[in-house]
Amino acid sequence: MERGNPTETGNFILLGFSDDPDLQSLLFGLLLSMYLVTVLGNLLIILATISDSHLHKPMYFFLSNLSLADIGFTSTTIPKALRNIQTQSRVITFAGCISQMYFLMLCFDAWTIFY
Repeated sequence: MERGNPTETGNFILLGFSDDPDLQSLLFGLLLSMYLVTVLGNLLIILATISDSHLHKPMYFFLSNLSLADIGFTSTTIPKALRNIQTQSRVITFAGCISQMYFLMLCFDAWTIFY
């Protein structure tokens, strides 16, 4: 008899927020609007600090890098959550989970290098 764990899984099941179909559309709209406001607001901060020469100071450099890190953090997790809500799928593959964690850690490491 061979020792070890013979089970092998390639997928994880995500629990999500709610199983109620009526609440799913509300959650989707709420998450999508919050995500768009976050990305557009941070892009406006970055564009404002780049375009105005009076804002080329260390404080605004820090603010624009913080905005870029926020875009990176939210862009690694929220699109997958939106897709799961829209398709009613609760599965993420092992490779998808590892790649999502990789990009989340990459954004975190890029942010910590500057600070």
